[in-house]
Amino acid sequence: MVPDWSPRLSGALALGVVSFAFAPILVRAAGDVPALAIAVWRTGTAVAVLGLPAFVRIGPEVRRLAWRDVALILAAGVCLGLHFIAWIESLSHTTVASASVLVTTSPLLLALLGALVLGERLRRTTVGAIGLSVAGATLIGWADSGTLTLGHGALWGNALALAGAVLVSVYLLIGRVVRKKVSWLAYVTPLYAAAALTALVAALWKGVPLLGYSWTMYALCAGLALGPQVLGHGAFNYALQHLPAAIVGLLALLEPVGATVLAYALFGEVPPFPSLVGMGIVMAGVAVVVWRRNTAPDEEGAKAEEHTEET
Repeated sequence: MVPDWSPRLSGALALGVVSFAFAPILVRAAGDVPALAIAVWRTGTAVAVLGLPAFVRIGPEVRRLAWRDVALILAAGVCLGLHFIAWIESLSHTTVASASVLVTTSPLLLALLGALVLGERLRRTTVGAIGLSVAGATLIGWADSGTLTLGHGALWGNALALAGAVLVSVYLLIGRVVRKKVSWLAYVTPLYAAAALTALVAALWKGVPLLGYSWTMYALCAGLALGPQVLGHGAFNYALQHLPAAIVGLLALLEPVGATVLAYALFGEVPPFPSLVGMGIVMAGVAVVVWRRNTAPDEEGAKAEEHTEET
């Protein structure tokens, strides 16, 4: 596919990157609001936005779905809901930079899950990139382990961000199976509904209040739903029609960079220098995996794969 950098496409990508970068900023701006409450209102708003067009368009398609596909979509929705909970909670314990970088390791985890669950082969470069990123994540954890962020240990926040990456990887892996049979709207509408229900059940179970907050908090949650969840993903899906997936995936790595800059400008957050080094290593590893998984292997890569198969 030959890249077509039209003004419309460039604008869509800029919108996507900016909306993703603002996601942790909007969460942090909500202050001491429980993560479960933010997750409920974020996912609920997204369902409300998509509900009307979905009701009109996807009814016949959804009714034709096999029970297995329905179960997979619901399972993906549960994972997505838990991902939002873990990631939002992580921002109460660690820096925006660390949380944003660690949660973007999902391509690495997706490559591993694809190999373990779907039997997909891992190229040597992918294995090396995964090892490099693990080393970078370890460096982030070591650098942040002795720091305090918002009165809590940052190591716990980093663990939550990694848990969010694992959960979103499982959700994406299921999506790779189901999306071959289902249109985008017919997939994401029940997916978001399941995610919203998961967050709601968790909030009720933990006794987290959902009402009585300021209008600013509800506006921030609406911004999370309309920005990163609807416009951001919509813009990147539009870009995939005109650009190779590898380029779009690499541009998505601008998200933690933008979030880090915004966090410094708005909240004065400066991660420790070793943590910044670890972030750079992780992002380099993710970039390699994204590029290799979405481009045709060269002759050397093909030989390496053949050798790996033989051994």
